[in-house]
This record gives sequence, structure tokens and C-alpha cells, in this order.
Amino acid sequence: MSMLADVVEVVIGVDTHKDTHTAAVLDARTGGVLARATVNADPDGYAELTALAAQHSGLRAWALEGSGGYGAGLARHLAAAGELVVELDRPLRPARRGGAKSDPIDAERAARDALARTRLAQPKTGSERAALQARLTARRAAVEAGADAQRQLHALVITAPEVVRARFRGQSTRLMLTTATRLRPTTTAGIEVFTCLSVLRDLARRVRFLEAEAAEHEKAIRTIVRSWRPDLLQLTGVGPIVAATVLTAWSHPGRCRNDAAFAMLAGVAPIPASSGKTVRYRLNRSGDRQLNRALHTIVLTRLQRDEPTRAYADRRRAQGKTDREIKRCLKRYIARDLYRRLETPPQPLDAA
Repeated sequence: MSMLADVVEVVIGVDTHKDTHTAAVLDARTGGVLARATVNADPDGYAELTALAAQHSGLRAWALEGSGGYGAGLARHLAAAGELVVELDRPLRPARRGGAKSDPIDAERAARDALARTRLAQPKTGSERAALQARLTARRAAVEAGADAQRQLHALVITAPEVVRARFRGQSTRLMLTTATRLRPTTTAGIEVFTCLSVLRDLARRVRFLEAEAAEHEKAIRTIVRSWRPDLLQLTGVGPIVAATVLTAWSHPGRCRNDAAFAMLAGVAPIPASSGKTVRYRLNRSGDRQLNRALHTIVLTRLQRDEPTRAYADRRRAQGKTDREIKRCLKRYIARDLYRRLETPPQPLDAA
């Protein structure tokens, strides 16, 4: 594949921040800096950047840091204008401590990094994907906060006076939550007991509230997935959360050039770790870890409920593969299957 420098005449590198964006315009043939500018991170600033780029003739591309974060607004503006946008990871910084660092220098580095690449990543786009991402983020925060509150409740019961501990002894977490929500603290019991009961009740109510919030987010996620890609929900092991995670990572057709790139994005591409007579592959710790977790959930579900998957695992186990290696193979297969399904538009249901 040709490098970006062989395709365009101008590359605009952008170092994105919350309030400002700094851009450097480079000549793709010589690598020379043609212009620099710092603008506000708002529609007027985006218009200034596009006007600056229009002053230089020829095909151009934009290299953005943080196109899914601080640069999301600029990425949407450029996509609406039909501009070619390249998504970048954080460019390499100088290894020495005295390395130069500034917004203009980082913008220039972003452009040079894009010029040297042969494989260009597209920013995530789409209103459905953005909606799912927001819902997933909010749900994950609610679930994690609820888990923290449950741990706090357990810890407080352990250190509470015996008169309080006795109410919860032998109960499961769900029963503890029910008991705690029904507490009616009174000041006649003493300040320590009164405080423990009050805090336990508040923690239990917080857990209930967060569980209800997470359930509402999951309901909304299911609705979006059903309207966008209902075919995913028909796959074994794929529920609304897993489907939404896969869709937000994939984003749109063509973002990943093939199933191998999608597997690398998911962190399930095999990494050679052979030596001498030993031929093996090791765990891939790169990529989108939430997507990797979603594939892991599918594998665990199919190993429990899907007969063809269980038969495959038995066959590979008889060949000397460990359970961990079998799961890695299954993740790679599932990534390939999901990619092919995602790249193919879903077939409409028959009217009958």
C-alpha cells in the first residue's frame, strides 16, 4: 500500500486540546512546514482551520490526535465537509528528557507520523455509534459505582457493633441490601449504632439507585442495537452490551481494512512466541480491551451452551492445546465471523 505522502500534497497535523487546537500544515513532498495556527475548539475555530488549509492547493489530509476525545468536534466538522481525516495514536515523543515539547511541535509530529504510515485509520463516526458509546460509558460507571458501594457495605458490616452485625449475619449480598434498605435508625441506640445503621441504609439505597440506572441504560442500548444491527442479537453469546461494545469499536464499514485488522483492534491477533522446537503464540495485550472483553464473554458463553464450540474445544484439547490457547483460537474465529457480518449490511426481514 502506498504511503500517505504518495497520495496527497498537503497534510495538516492537529494537536487537540479542550479549549484550543493547534495545527501545522506540511508539504507532503518535502516535509516542510507551510503554516501554523492555533484556534479555539469551536465551530468558528474549525472554520479557521479549513480556511487555512484551503490556502494551499492540492489534495490534502488531516492527521488528528484524539479524534474520539478533544478532537471529536473537529473530526465531525471535517467529515461533514468531505475532508480526508486520519486518526492517530499519540505520536512518539523524544526518548531523552530534554526533548522539545509544545503544541506546534506536537502538531508537526502528528503530520509527519501520518506521512510515514502505509495503513491509515479512520475516525469513528455515526450517530448510532455515538449514542451507544455514551450509554455504555454511563452504564459502566453506574455498575462500577454500585460494586464499590456494595464493597463498602460489606466492610462496614464487618466493623460494625455486634448489635448491627447480628442483623446481617449469614445473609447473601442481595439479602443484605434488602435488610439495609429497611433499617430505621433511632438516636436512642447510641451514636455509633445510629450512624452505622444510617450509613448502611444510605449505601443500600445508593446501590438500588445505581442498579436501576444501569438497567435503564441497558434498555436504551438494546433499543439502539435492535434498530441498527438486530442480526447481532441472534448470535449465541451476544447480548445487548456485547453487541454495543462490538459496534462502537467497529463503527462503520471500511474502518478496518480486513478481519486481521479487526482482530488486532480487538487484541486477539496471535502473537508469535516460538523458540527452537517450541511453536506457540502468546497473549495479545494490545488493542481495545473492552472489545476483547466482549469477545471473551462470547467465548465463555459458547463453551457452556454451544455444542459445536464444546466439540471444538474437546478436539483441540485432545491435540494438546491448553484451555487458554483454545480460548485464544476461539476469540480469533469469533472476531473473523463478527467482522464479516458487520461488513455485510443486514438483510431486511420478509414482510410475511
